[in-house]
Amino acid sequence: MPDLTYTQLTATIDAFQAGAARSRDTIENDARKIEDLAQDTYRIAESIKTLCVDSATVAETDELGAIMQALSVAATSYAVGGDVTASAAKTTADQIRATHAGIHEAYGRSPVDLSNLNREWLRQE
Repeated sequence: MPDLTYTQLTATIDAFQAGAARSRDTIENDARKIEDLAQDTYRIAESIKTLCVDSATVAETDELGAIMQALSVAATSYAVGGDVTASAAKTTADQIRATHAGIHEAYGRSPVDLSNLNREWLRQE
């Protein structure tokens, strides 16, 4: 019995692709939330500035907004990497199906009982 069958391979690749897409979506959602929080932080910095809060606090709040903005950009870039990974997994799955599906189908339709086949003999041939 082979270590990895065609069915197991396609199921694994499909699961990986779906997982990568889910992860990408989660990261994109988190990046949007961070972006919204960064904008809120910038608004807070402007609000406390008009309330005559000390300039150090305003500067720190503004700096926090900038850090959050950078984090959002980094998370979005990371999500793009997840998109590339999901796309590569899809390409791999398509290639597996294109190159192995015919073999798998022919094997499945074969009337010959291959349960007693000596696989070592096949490797030597």
